[in-house]
Amino acid sequence: MKLIGYIFGITSAALLGIFGIGVVYLWEVANDLPDHRKLAEWEPALMTRFYAYDGTPIAEYARERRLYLPIAAIPERVKAAFLSAEDKSFYSHSGIDVLSVFKAAWSNAVNLGSGQRLIGASTITQQLAKNFLLSSDRTLRRKIKEAVLSIRIEHSLSKDRILELYLNDIYLGLGAYGIAAGALTYFDKSVSELTVAEAAYLAALPKGPNNYNPHRHPERAVSRRNWVIGQMQRNGFVSAAQASNMMARPLGVKPQAKNPVMAEANYFVEEVRREVAGQYGEAALYDGGLSVRTTLDPTLQAAALMALRAGLVDYDQARGFRGPVAHIDISGDWPTALAKHETFTDMKEWQLAVVLSCSDAGVGIGLRRAKLGPEHSPTSPETGLIGRNTMRWALKLAAGGKIRQVDSIDKVLSPGDVIYVEKVGNGYLLRQMPEVQGAIVSMDPNTGRVLASVGGFSFAQSRFNRATQASRQPGSAFKPFVYAAALDTGYTPATLVMDAPFSMPDGAGRLWKPKNYDGKFGGPSTLRTGLEMSRNLMTVRLARHLGMDLVAEYGRAFGLYDKLVPYLPMSLGAGETTLTRLVSAYAVLANGGHAVQSSMIDRIQDRHGRTIFRHDDRACDRCNATRWLHQEEPVLRDTRKQVLDPMTAYQVTSMLRGVVERGTAHQVSQLGAPVAGKTGTTNDEKDVWFVGYTPTLVTGIFMGYDAPKPMGYGETGGGLAAPIFIDFMKVAMSGRPAVDFPVPQGLTFASVNRRTGKRAASGDPGSAVEVFKPGTGPCLTECPVIDGFGAEGAEFPAALREQLLTAPPRPLLSQLPLISSRDRNEEARLRPAEQGTQQAVTHRLHYGSICGHFRRRVHTTCATRHGGRGRPRNPPPL
Repeated sequence: MKLIGYIFGITSAALLGIFGIGVVYLWEVANDLPDHRKLAEWEPALMTRFYAYDGTPIAEYARERRLYLPIAAIPERVKAAFLSAEDKSFYSHSGIDVLSVFKAAWSNAVNLGSGQRLIGASTITQQLAKNFLLSSDRTLRRKIKEAVLSIRIEHSLSKDRILELYLNDIYLGLGAYGIAAGALTYFDKSVSELTVAEAAYLAALPKGPNNYNPHRHPERAVSRRNWVIGQMQRNGFVSAAQASNMMARPLGVKPQAKNPVMAEANYFVEEVRREVAGQYGEAALYDGGLSVRTTLDPTLQAAALMALRAGLVDYDQARGFRGPVAHIDISGDWPTALAKHETFTDMKEWQLAVVLSCSDAGVGIGLRRAKLGPEHSPTSPETGLIGRNTMRWALKLAAGGKIRQVDSIDKVLSPGDVIYVEKVGNGYLLRQMPEVQGAIVSMDPNTGRVLASVGGFSFAQSRFNRATQASRQPGSAFKPFVYAAALDTGYTPATLVMDAPFSMPDGAGRLWKPKNYDGKFGGPSTLRTGLEMSRNLMTVRLARHLGMDLVAEYGRAFGLYDKLVPYLPMSLGAGETTLTRLVSAYAVLANGGHAVQSSMIDRIQDRHGRTIFRHDDRACDRCNATRWLHQEEPVLRDTRKQVLDPMTAYQVTSMLRGVVERGTAHQVSQLGAPVAGKTGTTNDEKDVWFVGYTPTLVTGIFMGYDAPKPMGYGETGGGLAAPIFIDFMKVAMSGRPAVDFPVPQGLTFASVNRRTGKRAASGDPGSAVEVFKPGTGPCLTECPVIDGFGAEGAEFPAALREQLLTAPPRPLLSQLPLISSRDRNEEARLRPAEQGTQQAVTHRLHYGSICGHFRRRVHTTCATRHGGRGRPRNPPPL
């Protein structure tokens, strides 16, 4: 008995000691645990998504591809699948499933030494504790921490909240985190659309996403899914018949379809990405779960990309074939050799091919096989034919800046050459990546919303955005703003300006001799003729007469330039700007003179749905009425800044309609709708432009080489850029009624002789209906001629002086400096009495001139208060 008592005492002491040590160890572990309460405030890394204006997804950005879904939005069948697979007693245990722990311990003891992996018994709560608060180390200490944390979590969070966190956190493979992203990734569905079989497959993935990859291991995937369905039946979530039916179904994995808009909008999306990252930071972009509603119109974006690419290809092919992309050996396994050459991911219409043969019928080709995953078996190579008649353009070989004509296909291509082709009908066309580049931007002129923007031929080829990043000379596309300055200052579209050669020192010991594009000149011509026919000599004379500082101010006020140096060549578009800024400036003309702030983003919402940015900041005082009491419809307050007289804007628009109807862009008139626009071509044809607009849409096109070089003698904006505009606008205007430009109140119309500027009888040959502001009108007798280079101190006959009388001046841009009281008195003393509707031209006083003094201009005289002639700063050489 003493021995038994002795043994009992020793055993009790040992157990007490072990218990004490365990208590101390648990106390130590418990004090070393992370704070479980931060789970209640957990904000997971969420995917940021960009949408077009109509809700079409166009881009996703994430480090962890996750969409958060509240528990109330998760169907019961989806919950049942995960509970059956991971923790069937979830709603009954307190964080640890003791029975499962003993079962796992017994199974592990039986299999000890067999080499099999140990079985775990972690509940969903334990998995949550491990994933959020602990490491993945397979140690006893970590398991103890996991158990303690699970109990604490169960006491602080509801079961539904725990399940919600788990279902949004788990990794399901293929880059998908959480069930919402998993449903899209594997089945291209929302969670609410998942079937029982699909939910069971997703529930099978947390144990080992790579082990049950549907492409690499389809049999394992089906087996694991069926096991989950069996567990759902055993737990009473589905009937035996339902389980049998679901198990018989194929896996049915359908990868999320790539939206074609994503490839078409690469340049647009990248610009928005830069803006969001710059404003809110990289963390918000990739982890913040932002919802960005952009201004993109998918239909217009597709049309813009197609029109631009067609225009670039047409120009490039007219300059001949530059040779194959590469050359491979076709005597062996040519499909494998060809597959090593990468193609451009955003050019789905174009494929790489290898020349197999050349004959009188054309070129036999073998097509590059897309890279297939392990689940796909190799297919036999596809072949095709490029018809001889479609390759005539390639008989011109371009090399070393020269073009050589050949007479046979075998001198162009040979077997083994790697080329680009495009499938058209039953045959293929030979293609080559253009060297020339371009851009197109289309905008709503009333809001500044960018509806379409393409920055180059292929984003995969070059990410440089020529719509927003390329600063180029706009050439004659800048001229409308010179003419706007003149019209704002008192001139009319019927004012005569001398179109004749001149020369002046360029400041470098040489003479600057500008000329018209065609080398001709027409003598005295109206402003309308000068703009319609894009007369350089008239524009420079007009700019010198106005003062380049005033022209530079208009360039700044319209948003074209931050600062434009007041040199005369700048009046011909020698200052560099971007296509987006140029289109925004034309939007001011289209909308009646209101400032426009271009934007690619309508609205940004954070992860909670709160709006943190909105482009349209107009106020609406009565939009939130609680009920309708027959009150008038609320009107949004227009807070846009007026930077141009609406009458001037309409006059410029009227003249630019003449450019389309009779001038350098006459081919645009085929659209059969009211369109205004202007071509632009720089020196040596290095850049070509066209910007056109209707009352509801303004669109600009640029073409040129990235490293500027001549595009070819005779190439112009009207010949290269305008056809792209036409192709785009045919889509943009399809199904929409033509809308005319609204006429501001107060303007009058009169028939004017296009040559002399004098009043003409309606319908007279050579006459045109012209637009005049109040107090102005056609000349009654001979019209004065603006020369811009008149002799100093020239005097005018009394009859001519009468022609220069003007109506009271209209205000200039709001940005111009205020006139001092002394200057106002001087202006009042100099201004003659108003004389009806006679020509309002040069008897005008305003601030800003080349010499920097307040002065008045009468015809060709430039007299300052100091009595001297205003001398221009030396212009830079062209």
